[in-house]
Amino acid sequence: MVIEELIRLLLTVGVAFVVGKLVSKLRLPAILGWLLTGMVLGPHAFGLLDSTVLDAAWYGTAEHILECIVGLMIGTELLWHKLKKAGKQIVVTTVTESLGTFLVVSLVFGVIFLATDVPVYLAFLFGGIALATAPAPSLSIVSGMKTAGPVTDTLIPMAALDDLVGAAVFFVVVALVSANLSAGQISVGVMLLIVLLPVLLGAITGFVTGKLLRLVRGQKASVAVMGAMLLLSAGLGMFLNQVVLPVPALNFMLIGMAFSTAFANLIPEKQLEEIMQVMNPVIGVGLIVVILNLGAPLDYHLIFGAGLYTAVYIVARAVGKYSGARFGATVTGAPVAVRRYLGLTLLPHSGVSLVFTGIAVSVLNGPAPECASILQGTIAAAAVINEIIAVFIAKKGFEWAGELNQAGKRQEEWDHDAEGTPGAQQA
Repeated sequence: MVIEELIRLLLTVGVAFVVGKLVSKLRLPAILGWLLTGMVLGPHAFGLLDSTVLDAAWYGTAEHILECIVGLMIGTELLWHKLKKAGKQIVVTTVTESLGTFLVVSLVFGVIFLATDVPVYLAFLFGGIALATAPAPSLSIVSGMKTAGPVTDTLIPMAALDDLVGAAVFFVVVALVSANLSAGQISVGVMLLIVLLPVLLGAITGFVTGKLLRLVRGQKASVAVMGAMLLLSAGLGMFLNQVVLPVPALNFMLIGMAFSTAFANLIPEKQLEEIMQVMNPVIGVGLIVVILNLGAPLDYHLIFGAGLYTAVYIVARAVGKYSGARFGATVTGAPVAVRRYLGLTLLPHSGVSLVFTGIAVSVLNGPAPECASILQGTIAAAAVINEIIAVFIAKKGFEWAGELNQAGKRQEEWDHDAEGTPGAQQA
């Protein structure tokens, strides 16, 4: 049975890879092909990647490990010497973009619900869910279309902070609503622990990994140590998620981000480059599986049943993300390209939003089932529609910023500069 499920997954990954290549020929991001492959071959269409695979224990384990691996893509870019100049800008822009989204979505739905006699607290749950940004789609564009420039440089570290801020706000809102409805026993403190735990876990294991990596020499030994510690980090996360925490809501990509940030800042850059030479192809496969996992649960039939709430949610969230990012970038003096286009790269949403929705629905099902139905139907339809639109818009954001296919050119400039240094000339 497991072998059959594994073959189904491998076939789906193979199809997604081919479709991604074909989509790339049309000058569109490969992720669009992966996402559509997940929807078409998922349980709501042809069913090659059906619920028996998606619900299998081995698949859940593999997915969590791959999410940690994808987190390496972000964490290894968060080098302290690179962040010192832009650190304030990134933090401020993340906060304004996240809170701006929460305020816009909550306000819009608050007005609508006041006029339609729907409980207003539901508006704050919509706002909390809207904060979530799925980093994998935009990062796959960064990887696949070789983007480089100020927007890319700002987006990568923001992906880690955005998840943290979004989760913190969401869990506080859920805890407050839950207490108001007397629907749950989870305190605000426990909710905040869920937010901070993946960062603490990843940072601790990453620190130990960095110390160990400084004791070894050679690419194979470095990759072996890092890989073993990454698996340990994922394993500890799964234990905490299933055995210790009251709700299985740990963010494994955040574990990978914190883990790799910690060890990347403790080892020489040459050793880090050697590790990433091996890991980059693995990250590529991980991105495909993570995107398939986003697309497979999306039911395309929901597009035809989407109502006014869905349209309002998509537009309000986009306005909040874009205006919040632009405001933060402006007040911190970010480059013009960042002010104009960063917000466009932050629109992908579905994966984290569906997790948050499931948690919120579990809180509402008992005391307010009608609110649970509104929330679930709106977000599910929005996830399908928004994800397809957001990929196009994110790609356009990078294109308008002039950052597509610039990674190779930037590397050539760095190599040229390095050759021109006194040390290089003497060598």
